[in-house]
Amino acid sequence: QVQLVESGGGLVQAGGSLRLSCAASGLTFNHYAVGWFRQAPGKEREFVAAIRLNGGTTYYAGSVMGRFTISRDNAKNTVFLQMNSLKPDDTAVYYCAADLWGVGASITYVNSYDDWGQGTQVTVSS
Repeated sequence: QVQLVESGGGLVQAGGSLRLSCAASGLTFNHYAVGWFRQAPGKEREFVAAIRLNGGTTYYAGSVMGRFTISRDNAKNTVFLQMNSLKPDDTAVYYCAADLWGVGASITYVNSYDDWGQGTQVTVSS
């Protein structure tokens, strides 16, 4: 059974930084692409960043490009999202998700993912 657990969320002032972690278990981790998505109140879940199986290719939403960095440590079954220069618009629940053999730009789509974590709240105050 695949389990994804996010951590690292919290309250931060605008301009600050947070580092989210997604710890995976119950899967062969290097067979999965991993994505970060977020959902603000009253809005649909949206793509933030994704990383392919070996970490060699990454994708970012335009709104976070240059501010967020996704990385993975396959030895520790963990994916990270480093978030810098945070803005109030980044406030949302952040979810990680895993996509078996995920390739190409499809890993930026919500519907490509079958396995999701429970989410971690990120709140950015102005």
